[in-house]
Amino acid sequence: MICNWQTLYSRLEREGQTHLIRHLETLSGTEKETFLSALAGIDFSYLKRGETSFQNRVYEISPIDIFTAEKADARRTELDAAGLDAVRSGKVAAVLLCGGQGTRLGFDHPKGMYDIGLTRPLPIFGFHFACLCETARRAGAWFPVFVMTSRAGDAQVREFLASRRYFGYDSRYVRTYVQDMAPATDFDGRLLLSGKTSLAMSPNGNGGWFSSLVLSGLLSGAQYDGVEWFNVVSIDNVLQKTADPSFIGATLLSGADCGAKVIRKASPDERIGLICRNEGHPAVIEYYELDRLLKESAVCTDGIEYGVILNYLFRRERMERTPEGELPVHRVRKKIPYYCDGRTVFPEQENGYKYEMLATDLVERMDSCLPYEVRRAEEFAPVKNRHGVDSVDSAREMLSAAGYVL
Repeated sequence: MICNWQTLYSRLEREGQTHLIRHLETLSGTEKETFLSALAGIDFSYLKRGETSFQNRVYEISPIDIFTAEKADARRTELDAAGLDAVRSGKVAAVLLCGGQGTRLGFDHPKGMYDIGLTRPLPIFGFHFACLCETARRAGAWFPVFVMTSRAGDAQVREFLASRRYFGYDSRYVRTYVQDMAPATDFDGRLLLSGKTSLAMSPNGNGGWFSSLVLSGLLSGAQYDGVEWFNVVSIDNVLQKTADPSFIGATLLSGADCGAKVIRKASPDERIGLICRNEGHPAVIEYYELDRLLKESAVCTDGIEYGVILNYLFRRERMERTPEGELPVHRVRKKIPYYCDGRTVFPEQENGYKYEMLATDLVERMDSCLPYEVRRAEEFAPVKNRHGVDSVDSAREMLSAAGYVL
């Protein structure tokens, strides 16, 4: 905690944030105290990880064995039985990652609330809770569901789910928690303001799902002591099979520390993370990282044909042995609104970095991983844009093809 002005001055000067010193000098006493409180919680070492995380990373990638969809079909009864038994025994919890807003959809609310229906209400949340209800029905038991939200959207998500009666799920088993935040900077690493006495902050990425859950205090409840596995899924895939018993069963029977649902890439340049081995360990190479490596001829991707869809199963005990400080921090170029000269500026071009940890990097921290193939037409319809690739339009087409009445 910053205890006085001189300590703060020295710290900001040392971190190259002298613009904030100048800003502080323009504030009144009460305003200054408010801003000091905002600055006190900033972890500059986290931002530095964004500058250094990938400087010395070694790439020796090779194919990883895939548990194919055909193998899953042949063992469906066995896999389902193992998965449902784990759910019934209270060993599995679902984690829905819902921190994102629907900005790119022209929707000023959390993305899970977006209604994709044409003739009837079909909010994105509903698809996931339908899967949760089906697994609970088959297992004959409700199981914990954690919904990770953002500071800006938490109240909206809670009110929305309550107003929809949790889409039929027992509300006693549903808990929301807020994702940790990280400061944003300009391209020179200087912290951006969001207001006269506040910093521009953004969620710290889906890789922070577990640390945020621990900090929420929810896991300290006795009712969650028996949870051994977390099924972590992205909310924006409307065909995502959340809490899929077959996937759970396959991962548990394999003895791996985690499982990852994967699809065969539609083309070499499809923008999804590549599942592989790196230096012998399971790994996911993000598409933008791969683009750079291929341009530099730094890797060979022969035989590596599968990508992840952000549906993971992580062993709790292994997660508890994985310090957050081990994860790399990604600097992501974004258009970040900022406060300057008494007004908020909304840039038309990328103007700074957000600093995020990614769930894909957790895979590489596990000792083993089961890549579990699913069929694209059955389980991959992400809603990231209003039109075009991975959009509302393409998701509606896939839902219609899968038999949904929109």
